[in-house]
Amino acid sequence: METIAPSLFDISVTRLDNTPTALGEYRGKVLLIVNVASKCGFTPQYAGLEALYQKYKDRGLVVLGFPCNQFMWQEPGDADAIQSFCTLKYNVTFPMFAKIDVNGKNAHPLYKHLKREARGTLGTKSIKWNFAKFLVARDGTVVRRFGTATRPEKLEAHIEKLLGDAPTA
Repeated sequence: METIAPSLFDISVTRLDNTPTALGEYRGKVLLIVNVASKCGFTPQYAGLEALYQKYKDRGLVVLGFPCNQFMWQEPGDADAIQSFCTLKYNVTFPMFAKIDVNGKNAHPLYKHLKREARGTLGTKSIKWNFAKFLVARDGTVVRRFGTATRPEKLEAHIEKLLGDAPTA
């Protein structure tokens, strides 16, 4: 029987530098969680994700990038290659995490939680491609799921609404 974390903040993740951490570190923040890849037609969305992070981080937004190699092997690199690519090509400064699976029997508990809380188009559960986006409120509630084709800049109104004027804790 699968153990279900009581909340998103109870889920453990591993940073790209192999440091374990708990999502509880982000309690009180608005989160934009994205499965990313460096060799995908949507990879230029890194620029938009970084722009959102820079624009809203002081108000409490954190973008969390989770590399995934499940879609046409579009994230083949190891942690060093991913870090180098993101830094040199897109100047990514938002937190990046170790490569994970988002679908299937080895799906990371984070993605099991996200998919359970916010279904995709027509109620689908599985992630269809890289750069699917989940918007999470400060209290850990998964508010909305956005598909791959939704450009990061199209999320601003949703982010603004969640940021409001609340303290960033």
